[in-house]
Amino acid sequence: MSNKITRVVVTGMGVMSPLGESVSEYWKNLLEGHSGIGPITLADASPFPCKIAGEVKNFDPGIYTNPKEARRMARFSQLAVAAAATAIENANLDLSDIDMERAGVLLGNGNGGFATTEENARILFEKGGMKMSPFFIPMILPNMAAANISRVFGLKGYTSTIITACAAGTQSVGEAVEVIRRGTADIILAGGTEAGISQLGLGGFNIIKALSTQYNDNPEKASRPFDIKRDGFIPSEGAAILIMENLEHAINRGANILCEIIGQGVSSDAYHAVQPDKNGDGASRAIQYALNDAKIDSSEIDYINAHGTSTPMNDLSETKAIKSVFSDRSYKIPISSTKSMIGHALGGAGALEAVASIKSIVESAIHPTINYDFPDPECDLDYVPNVARFQNIDTVLSNSFGFGGQNACLILRKFEE
Repeated sequence: MSNKITRVVVTGMGVMSPLGESVSEYWKNLLEGHSGIGPITLADASPFPCKIAGEVKNFDPGIYTNPKEARRMARFSQLAVAAAATAIENANLDLSDIDMERAGVLLGNGNGGFATTEENARILFEKGGMKMSPFFIPMILPNMAAANISRVFGLKGYTSTIITACAAGTQSVGEAVEVIRRGTADIILAGGTEAGISQLGLGGFNIIKALSTQYNDNPEKASRPFDIKRDGFIPSEGAAILIMENLEHAINRGANILCEIIGQGVSSDAYHAVQPDKNGDGASRAIQYALNDAKIDSSEIDYINAHGTSTPMNDLSETKAIKSVFSDRSYKIPISSTKSMIGHALGGAGALEAVASIKSIVESAIHPTINYDFPDPECDLDYVPNVARFQNIDTVLSNSFGFGGQNACLILRKFEE
């Protein structure tokens, strides 16, 4: 038996984000340092201290799938199906030419259909349970985004959902690597999705003081990872899908290969329900596990796409984790936070950041961390403040750390035959 590891490559991408509904628009806005944060319109935020979010503005799911089908999906599923449709197009993937029984879906999600749950709870209490939507259950279940992609596009292979809070999008891509490596599938649509901007979600996050409250009048300045004036994360929504294939499958269909995913690592803090390990021990282990899986040394990392949530605890903990793994070299590695511009899309965040990481490799560019105006003395690394940087990028580390102490990391590399 051969010990040769199957190589896993990315051949297409799709996004639905607060900065655009195409990869090109999303990346252009990231490079230019634009913020997608604004006043909340998807829910009545007046009772809450945080009144701003990153929303996918003017999203019309009927553009991407049958409008009748779309009405029977919760918004997190609609976003995922739309991102999948654009990813398939981006990859020039002819679904009639592939073995659909060896094509699957692996998505990360955190909240399922929060807004739909809230809507039907109101109906339950005001009008009674027999007035609820008959589509309520199949709309809200977290697995339904992956299931809907599978059904809409006819993908009959390995399909699953990762529900590890803010690490889910990254972990789903890592799990897809393992599924393809072991030969269970030739192609996986992997990524994450979230659409939890609702009074239910806002109430839950506000009551634990996780959200920013000081920048309601200046929303574009609210998400400020690693800045000393950060005061909490900005709720967001969105979806991103990667078309992932084994290398042989990609070459045989003449695909344009964007990058290779060479490593993934997962760990648990085993520390606290919502707070990160103060020393970043769990995060540093996930980084090291990813390096071990990739069989590379830490000196080969050219750029880190940080979890960078703009919360006081996370940003300090992540900085400590990076220092733990990279030692003195941590000061020489450019690091930036996509969340500084789009906010925190929870289960969708890691996938949106994977797209940004891949574009960094393809375009030899690093988007900035915006709003880095008042450096935190304890967060003293190179966070690519406010202005994009252009340099060759061969290998990227992308970090995601979630509630429950769930940590997931990916290592992506420029493709070479």
